[in-house]
Amino acid sequence: MKTRLGCLSNKSDSYSDFSEFLPPAQETSARCIKLSTDEVVRWSDSFDVLLSHKYGLTAFRAFLKTEFSDENIEFWMACEDYKKIKSSAKLVSRANKIYREFIDVKAPREVNIDCRTREVTRQCLEEPNSSSLNDIQAKVYSLMEKDSYPRFLRSRMYQDILNNTRSHCQRRSV
Repeated sequence: MKTRLGCLSNKSDSYSDFSEFLPPAQETSARCIKLSTDEVVRWSDSFDVLLSHKYGLTAFRAFLKTEFSDENIEFWMACEDYKKIKSSAKLVSRANKIYREFIDVKAPREVNIDCRTREVTRQCLEEPNSSSLNDIQAKVYSLMEKDSYPRFLRSRMYQDILNNTRSHCQRRSV
């Protein structure tokens, strides 16, 4: 996924080349199947739809990198992976890693949360279970949904992806 949007993360304001994002040219018969205009339009239906689509998630991550706030989506994704862990030993290890990377006041990729949420989360992680991060994950999700997601939909990046899928699909149908 990273290579498909590599051109996006390297450019801060100019996203004119989306050829890497779209399916390879040799797949002319299925060019619009992997990423159709309808799919890209559906990303604007809801934040859940965007995050559930692998290219939508990749595009949103690239957008957040341009805004220097990709720690939010990286934290959300780490929490999604955390919920799938079955082993209690792995839960403890992963909980500590997530805490050190995203939640601790001195975390290198600290998410923007209030001190009460931080403290409640720290206490929950003393004896972690698969739902220990649910509250903080919901807060970060809400921040992205209310703040970053609307900006993404208005961004040149999203508009260019939409326009490029339209032009690729039109060329295919001609």
